[in-house]
Amino acid sequence: MSPGERRSVFGTVFKARESGIILALIVLVVFTATQNSRFLSGQSIRDILLGTAILAVLAVGQAVVMITRNIDLSVGSVLGLSAFAVGTMLRDNPGLPVIVALLAGLVVGAACGLINGAVVRFGRVPALVVTLGTLYAFRGAVYFWAGGQQINADKLPRSFLDFGDASVLGIPWLVLIAVLVMVIAGVVLRNYRGGRELYAMGSSPQAAQLAGIKVGRNTTIAFLVSGALAGLAGVLFAARFGTVDAAAGTGYELNVVAAAVVGGVAVFGGSGSVWGASLGALLLTVIGSALAVLDIDQFWQQAIVGALILLAIGADRLVAVRVAKALKKRDSHV
Repeated sequence: MSPGERRSVFGTVFKARESGIILALIVLVVFTATQNSRFLSGQSIRDILLGTAILAVLAVGQAVVMITRNIDLSVGSVLGLSAFAVGTMLRDNPGLPVIVALLAGLVVGAACGLINGAVVRFGRVPALVVTLGTLYAFRGAVYFWAGGQQINADKLPRSFLDFGDASVLGIPWLVLIAVLVMVIAGVVLRNYRGGRELYAMGSSPQAAQLAGIKVGRNTTIAFLVSGALAGLAGVLFAARFGTVDAAAGTGYELNVVAAAVVGGVAVFGGSGSVWGASLGALLLTVIGSALAVLDIDQFWQQAIVGALILLAIGADRLVAVRVAKALKKRDSHV
């Protein structure tokens, strides 16, 4: 089986999983709507889309990192740091335009991502350990900065809060930004050399190194992208909720990893897509909303997400075993 054939096998499986997510979404929405018609109300759909937008932006960045066979557990803390930093900036400078806030969030997040990438690259420390450490370090920095205080909506510029609720042709700005992020990342990963190199690194870091791919540099870039998008998500979070405190984004990292894994991004690296990760984010958001509408205990949401992660990892492992057997069989006939 050639590398191209191997990618074809993986691609078929993950396309099938993305189709499965769409089918699961349809079944879940139809069932919930039959139990409670309010689930398909305009406000309910809007809330689901807004919730998905923030999670999807984070999931896209996580997918980029996971494709390289790494993981970024610090995204929730980066979101919180960015949200508080931008909130403080806007509170003290109410005349700043929204675009400046978005750029500031990207810069704060990129700086955090650069720290993660540099430690992983030059310290040669596993990304799991590094980002677990920075998860607490960045969160500690926010708590120290906030000093127990929070930024309330009445202290933020009206234009910024309006941005969190504004729409274009009925589609919220936050959703449009999430879609733009997804499209750009998807096109780069699929059609440009840099994106293909990330997949090669995830499939086999050693082979990628021998092929002349700059693994260290690309790893740093992947973490920088993840951090920047987490920073952007922090601005979207602040715009949507208005009130920001040191706990903003706490626990998001687990949902982000879950969205990527459920969406078909392999935990072993080398396969998956940002489209799938975004669909995973949508599925998790719909599950949460459906359980709330059906008045089912929050525990079941966590149980369902956990079960979905185990199923996704099992599917990844099954594919890996089948590919290995096909390679062994081919080699025995050569």
